[in-house]
Amino acid sequence: MRYVNAQDIIPQKLLAELQQYVQGDLLYIPKPEKNRVKWGVHSGERKRLSIRNAQIRDAFRSGSSLTNLAEEYNLSVETIKKIIYTK
Repeated sequence: MRYVNAQDIIPQKLLAELQQYVQGDLLYIPKPEKNRVKWGVHSGERKRLSIRNAQIRDAFRSGSSLTNLAEEYNLSVETIKKIIYTK
């Protein structure tokens, strides 16, 4: 997210209208729903976590205990349970 001065990009009439509601504060204008990207898509983190979670599920099915998986992946036992028992 970057800072942009409204005077530089918004027409004066619209700026005057906005100033009736907000003056001197930062205003976040979200992207339209159709242009939003899910968290971690650009960085690849979502895919990395998906792969890690699949590995955890496979290891559990192969007999690894919750405690061992928690230690191996540096996660709590509760987090391991959430990964294993959610679809």
